[in-house]
Amino acid sequence: MNKAKDENEIREVIATWLKATAAEDLETVLGLMAEDVVFLRPGCPPLMGRQAFADASRGQAGKTRIEGTPDIREIRVEGDFACCWNYLSMTITPLDGGAPVRYAGNILSVFRREPGGRWVLFRDANMLQIVP
Repeated sequence: MNKAKDENEIREVIATWLKATAAEDLETVLGLMAEDVVFLRPGCPPLMGRQAFADASRGQAGKTRIEGTPDIREIRVEGDFACCWNYLSMTITPLDGGAPVRYAGNILSVFRREPGGRWVLFRDANMLQIVP
């Protein structure tokens, strides 16, 4: 296995995720995660599974514009798993004219290599907070 290649592929997953999110391309985002993905968010129960993510996302479709800027601090690849520490800055702008809300914070993500070699998000611990 080529760790540098794997790291670049994981960076591309993150970049594609953010571009697809900004474009409201839910199908692309769903294709970047494992079927059994788990999202851990502060103050919320875990969001478990691709379908739960899809349902939550569809409920927000057309209501906001989401833009994010990652600052990837570390990627470690070990076999078919990799962890990524990322500091994410994000702005969510309501499309009804409401004020944009800025978030920022650390995210720890675990990626899994699927059969065929493609990396997908497997676990995600999101510690974003509102920026005053």
